[in-house]
Amino acid sequence: MTSADLTASTTTEAADRFRALRREQDALLSRRNERVEGGNGIYHRFRYPVLTAAHTPLAWRYDLSPVTNPFALERMGINAVFNPGAIKLDGRYLMVARVEGADRKSFFAVAESADGIDGWRFWDYPVRLPQTDDPDVNVYDMRLTAHEDGWIYGVFCTERKDWRNPQDLSAAVAQAGIIRTHDLVTWERLPDLVTRSEQQRNVVLHPEFVGGRYGFYTRPQDGFIEAGSGGGIGWGLCDDITRPIVLEQRVIEPRRYHTITESKNGQGPPPLRTEKGWLHLAHGVRNTAAGLRYVLYLFVSDLESPWVVTHRPGGYLIAPEGEERVGDVSNVVFSCGWIADDDGRVLIYYASSDTRIHVAESSVARLLDYAVSTPEDPHTSAGSVEQRWELIERNRANRGWDGDER
Repeated sequence: MTSADLTASTTTEAADRFRALRREQDALLSRRNERVEGGNGIYHRFRYPVLTAAHTPLAWRYDLSPVTNPFALERMGINAVFNPGAIKLDGRYLMVARVEGADRKSFFAVAESADGIDGWRFWDYPVRLPQTDDPDVNVYDMRLTAHEDGWIYGVFCTERKDWRNPQDLSAAVAQAGIIRTHDLVTWERLPDLVTRSEQQRNVVLHPEFVGGRYGFYTRPQDGFIEAGSGGGIGWGLCDDITRPIVLEQRVIEPRRYHTITESKNGQGPPPLRTEKGWLHLAHGVRNTAAGLRYVLYLFVSDLESPWVVTHRPGGYLIAPEGEERVGDVSNVVFSCGWIADDDGRVLIYYASSDTRIHVAESSVARLLDYAVSTPEDPHTSAGSVEQRWELIERNRANRGWDGDER
């Protein structure tokens, strides 16, 4: 066989492989999801992740020409898709997902669905993020806020090398970058948020003005990874979003010993306005013998004073289960986005183990009932037992509800 014959044969094989890859991805993108029945009644999980690395367009990963890529090799790999902001815009369900390449660099990309559950597809190109004078080294975990000023804001973590420790190649500084848009296509970069904190992650913009000012949920902490003497969900106000400075922060949701927030906690997506207050989704972190464990939990704050927490249901809302526990950073669920429909349906988009994105379905009514009616963590085992005794006693007093005990 001549070299020309070999080249022709290889090119044909590459073309066949590209066709097979397209068929495989088309099947993935058109697969219908299945609601998992049962559970705790607060929400429903779905059987399949809604976005994974395999959902990213082939054109992002392969040179699709059999001539220049005769072996049909993946040129630029995608490692994971996770931690998306979410918004409903012009009737479309949209996520701005964190996409992590095989080179460890994360970037943002918009995916769209007609119903919020099925048929998620990425737009043709990832987001070209405008840069500041000090370029981002890595960016991730964008929260989207449709603000009453008419803009859609994206607040995300911008990471840069900590040059105070030049020999430590893992030393980094995390702060909050801010962009805004009307359509998720054209983005305007604003200056990074300025606070008094060494590190600032999981920053979220409140959806409404508070006394004519912009409210931010912050997470002040001492180190890039460890909260140190800091931590907790903070609250601060800013006069001008184009010069975002928050000089005073108060911790409104602190970390607590021997709870799901013992190591760290942080605001998830922007809170939802409800008749009983602002409904918040947050993440809590505790340490275990197997490493850090991330879960999601709810709390409610006052409508007029969003920094005043009115209800703190004890325990977690969502914890990793089954395959959700396995991935790049195992035993983790994390959320940056949820969408509340006009009919009260709530879709919670959460990532598992820094690898893939799932959706859970609930409603404002269910989530509020859970948040308001679930007792707070009593902070002792004895207190927990007393709460369960009280529940048992109420059930014994209402045995008529159980058909077997009439």
